[in-house]
Amino acid sequence: MRAAIIDRPGEIRVGDVPDPKPREREVVVEVGACGICGTDLHIADGHFPPTPYPIVPGHEFAGKIVELGSDVPGGWQVGDRVAVDPSLFCGYCGPCRSGHGNLCANWNATGDTVDGAFAEYVAVPSANCYRMPDAMTWEQGALVEPVSCAVHGVRRVGVEAGERFLVVGAGTMGLIMQQLLQRAGAHVTVVDRNADRLPRAARLGAVATAADVGELDDEKFDAAVDCTGAAPAIEAAFDATRRGGRLLVFGVAPAEARVALSPFRIYNDEITIVGSMAVLNSYGAALDLVADGAIDTEELLTDRLPLEQYPDALVKMRSGAGLKVQVLPGGGRA
Repeated sequence: MRAAIIDRPGEIRVGDVPDPKPREREVVVEVGACGICGTDLHIADGHFPPTPYPIVPGHEFAGKIVELGSDVPGGWQVGDRVAVDPSLFCGYCGPCRSGHGNLCANWNATGDTVDGAFAEYVAVPSANCYRMPDAMTWEQGALVEPVSCAVHGVRRVGVEAGERFLVVGAGTMGLIMQQLLQRAGAHVTVVDRNADRLPRAARLGAVATAADVGELDDEKFDAAVDCTGAAPAIEAAFDATRRGGRLLVFGVAPAEARVALSPFRIYNDEITIVGSMAVLNSYGAALDLVADGAIDTEELLTDRLPLEQYPDALVKMRSGAGLKVQVLPGGGRA
């Protein structure tokens, strides 16, 4: 089959690899669509420490089951349309046993540490498959994974109706986060240095937008969410929280990044700082949100490219010219 391959950081190609074979309780999925996110850029650059090389990347995906391994439970059949949770938790470490599988001591994920879905086919645990409604497109199905990350993030930071939130970053994740916060009753202001992204945030219901936190006249917010992973943005979001406020570090920063935050202010103003790591018991809820139209997917999906153009898709993602860039390995025909 054809697949995108990162042989080592900075060396990316599309080539032939062996077709995957399902192991016990696995299925093979013919990939309909797979999205690129910031983690994929970190993997391509060698800045995501868990990743081994070479690897076939791709963890935001949906497609059709075309082969069943042995002892597959749950009534799955060839032809079933599925969105797939890429999480591969061990199930026996301390975090897993305490209900925190996303913090698994032996954490793995399809497309991040084992071969993923920028390919014609991918083998995955059947337990990670979620049945898609017939009306849901492959592109929408591939958006379930980023939505599930945002669902977990919203649960981590908490939101009450009427609260004022600042979202820093109007990329795909920022706009998904904005929509979920608004659905929970928050009034959301969105900041992004790329001013071309701000009209989308406004169309999606932001009460205000700005190209920089400094343009907000020292307004303080009940909570702030950084969706960029950039140290200066995290610092600005922290500075914009009110006394007793909350900061969610949601964007993926390089492992070596550092921020300068006032410990006195954390103490004196009782600022709560939380992180949000990937997906935790949020995939089914995310699929329902996408299926119900709670997320405006058309505002997010800006580029659809064939598998052979995967290197170009990475370049487009880096440029910030669009939002969600997806690859359709079978031309969307799975």
